[in-house]
Amino acid sequence: MDFRSVIARLEQQGKVVHVKSEVDPVHELAGIAKKFEGQEKIVVFDRVKGQKYPVACGLWWNRDIIGSLFGVKAGEVPGVFAAAGKSFQEKPVAPVIVENPPCQEEVTLAPNLYELTVPTLALEDGGAYFSNCIVIAKDPDTGVRNTSIHRLMITGKNRLAMLMDVGRHLRSYYERAEAKGQPLEITINNGVDPAVYVCATYPGTGIRDDELGVASALNGGEPVRLSCSKTVGVEGLADAEVVIEGRMLPNIREPEGPFGEVSGFYAQKDNRWVVEVTAITNRKQPLMSTLLPGKEVWNSVGCTAEASILATVSKMVGGVKNVYLSHGNCGFFGCVVQMEPTRPGMGKNAIMAAFAAFPPMNMVTVVNSDVNIFDAEDVMRAITTRCNVAEDMVIIKHAACHELNPATDYGVGTKFGFDCTVKPGQEERNKKVAFRDVDLSRYEIE
Repeated sequence: MDFRSVIARLEQQGKVVHVKSEVDPVHELAGIAKKFEGQEKIVVFDRVKGQKYPVACGLWWNRDIIGSLFGVKAGEVPGVFAAAGKSFQEKPVAPVIVENPPCQEEVTLAPNLYELTVPTLALEDGGAYFSNCIVIAKDPDTGVRNTSIHRLMITGKNRLAMLMDVGRHLRSYYERAEAKGQPLEITINNGVDPAVYVCATYPGTGIRDDELGVASALNGGEPVRLSCSKTVGVEGLADAEVVIEGRMLPNIREPEGPFGEVSGFYAQKDNRWVVEVTAITNRKQPLMSTLLPGKEVWNSVGCTAEASILATVSKMVGGVKNVYLSHGNCGFFGCVVQMEPTRPGMGKNAIMAAFAAFPPMNMVTVVNSDVNIFDAEDVMRAITTRCNVAEDMVIIKHAACHELNPATDYGVGTKFGFDCTVKPGQEERNKKVAFRDVDLSRYEIE
């Protein structure tokens, strides 16, 4: 599936809101999108001031929408992603190169990024940002492709400043190329198959894996379609709406930021990495895509991380039922593990296994299966009534976390876990109050 066919399907299901009024790409567009955030509808802005192309927002802010993209219910999404990851590891399917790709219906070798519809989102953002583009690069030593997502701020007609988090494969590629005094060639792909977006966020792949195989597994084994680029040696996504070709320049840093990040706080301005754009190719009348930092990130990262954590913790600890990275944890920084411990101490083992499965987290809460992990009140009740902090809290100081979490010292912080599972012999004391279930339709009620 490609991006525009996905939008067409959602249109048929009545899940697309069209904003017909002209909107300003600076703050106004994002302000309107924020009013719809989390609803089971996406928003398409048909007329953007000063721009030729429409832009869609909200594809990832509702889990029911995400489930519909893959033909399952919302709660089944992590399982589908986990199965794809397993299939990828067992029998990866390599991408294929296609001739005359849709993404090259129009080619511009004198690129002007300001001609693309790229909004300025939060009120204090440093400029217009690509917030959800798929970046493809090749390992300078092995040639293995990497697929990832990074924020990119437009700083000139053919220039971008970008962030690369510590520990990301792309950063390793770049640092090795930079050590040789060489640029790192990349493509920046906008408006893509949702399965490709999943593979770009999937945490269970190694630096020698071409993650595009995860997208193939999600699409029933169909190989991902790539296109040969016009100016760089890295492929683009053949069915993308827009492909930006460029080079990450060695030994050059320029100001980037601030940016309203996944944490709900601003990432501050600093000197960061620079992309020189060498070409822009696109479909005729592309439908561009943007992402509102918040629920869209929390869901897209959360669903893939849940799949990885569930698979890893289940292998190491018995009795695991489910995993959830809640919006309150930013879909990144903490999770709730639901389990029935097979013996004392396994709750703490689950905490440590979860941290190993998804290192960006700094908090894990483990609860019994009578706790609704999707209900923040129920989880908090378990913490306050079933966790004796002196005995049941796990603290790991000076650990690697996620640098975008302001609770850390730029990526180094304290991980902590709450073992809220009921202790042997305490079952009656922790038995939940229950009431008779009745059918209100049988009663006369005014």
